[in-house]
Amino acid sequence: MALREILTVPNPVLKQVSTPVERVDDELRQLMDDMLETMYAAPGIGLAAIQVGVPRQVIVMDLARQDDPPEPRFFVNPEILWASDETAPYEEGCLSVPEVYDEVDRPARVRLRYLDYNGQEVVEEAEGLFAVCIQHEMDHLKGVLFIDHLSRLKRERAVARVRKLARAG
Repeated sequence: MALREILTVPNPVLKQVSTPVERVDDELRQLMDDMLETMYAAPGIGLAAIQVGVPRQVIVMDLARQDDPPEPRFFVNPEILWASDETAPYEEGCLSVPEVYDEVDRPARVRLRYLDYNGQEVVEEAEGLFAVCIQHEMDHLKGVLFIDHLSRLKRERAVARVRKLARAG
């Protein structure tokens, strides 16, 4: 496994639309393992492949609490089959927009389909933090960041803050 660099705004790669994965093989599993190690080191709870510069429809996630054993999850070619009309606000942050947090409204529940680490198809329902996180990460696959859901002013402030942090080192 290897740590990869996490891209931050305003890197244009983050706006790319990711392409579907044709098959889950050892090379893709290596990418997922690297992404998981990178996410844990950041630290974060979710990471899309585009955030490490790979425009493929791959997401890793671990929603285990800090004192609990890790529960890594892998999502290849995820798609939302259904989303509830009910929405829920949640304060989100992003490894590609460090130290910026804001509230985003998303569907409270979703049903999704994806391939797992071994290439097996999974269909499941998500709610709570899982629903928020999977929708946030799936946005990355479409070139959308959580700050794109905010007003133009808040988005511009977020990008300016990240640039300032980068200059400060």
